[in-house]
Amino acid sequence: MSIRSLGYVGFGAPDPMAWLDYATKIIGLMPARAYAGEDWGIPAIPGAGPKSGGSGIADDGSVYLKMDEWQWRIAVHPDENNRGIKYLGFEVEDQADLEAHVEKLRSAGFDAEMGTAAQARQRAVTAIAHTADPCGNAIELFHGPTVDRKFASPLGMEFLAGPLGIGHVNLLASRNLESAQEFYTRILGFNLVDYIHFGSGNSANFYGCNARHHSIGLLKVGDVRGVHHLMIEVTEIDMVLQCLERVTDAGIEITSTLGRHVNDDMLSFYMRSPFGFEVEIGFGGRMIDDSWTPNQFVEGDIWGHRGLDPATIEKNLASAPRG
Repeated sequence: MSIRSLGYVGFGAPDPMAWLDYATKIIGLMPARAYAGEDWGIPAIPGAGPKSGGSGIADDGSVYLKMDEWQWRIAVHPDENNRGIKYLGFEVEDQADLEAHVEKLRSAGFDAEMGTAAQARQRAVTAIAHTADPCGNAIELFHGPTVDRKFASPLGMEFLAGPLGIGHVNLLASRNLESAQEFYTRILGFNLVDYIHFGSGNSANFYGCNARHHSIGLLKVGDVRGVHHLMIEVTEIDMVLQCLERVTDAGIEITSTLGRHVNDDMLSFYMRSPFGFEVEIGFGGRMIDDSWTPNQFVEGDIWGHRGLDPATIEKNLASAPRG
């Protein structure tokens, strides 16, 4: 029993349309052909398709974005107060595995419950369960995502997703680090991959659930809480540089310069996303297998990535635009 991947993520933002513009024109994601929960109509009947018409925009103003064969991977919901993660969706094997996870969570003292068919439909999955991590992030476990194929980036981008999941999310867990580590490893079954200690009690800890180096990062940086960044991986190095060029031309703040990480070997840069947290665009991340053993590294980067020191991270979070 273990998590297969970080399947999807939902964010809050005061203006999801700003995220749609950013995601399609800067990153190269595709608006979902149908938003989660929407009726697909009758196959092979002209005009019977989703009413949203491939706009990616739901009736409530939420935006759904596609990066591969899955119907959607990123959702941005209208929310004036929460400009961070609203939920993380982790894929499990099947119904039996889903039910086993719920029982394990309950046995460990966590509130967990199976979702309804209607709740599963609202995420375009077969079945769903709900809990929360010790940091207060809503966690959704699910199996059987809707696969609608036909991904076509408006910018010619290709993303490394599929069975590896959306990428990774690094969470700032300064006040709940130890309990969060227990939750993701002993309860959900993530494996510690590597870690670094730096400064006065700060650390970065990385956890994997498949061949991708890590899908979750837990960071302790001062007393900061929330989400630091979402990493999206592309399939060619030129796609990183093309995106960087678009970011520069659009005047979007680059929060960490182009560089290559020591631990996951990712060549990437970080930028400000609309309304707060950062997005990392990377290429060439390390793949691992069952022979991997956790290790401590002593420096974050082979070269570059200026702006990832603790002081700058805290400064960037304090100055992040909030809509």
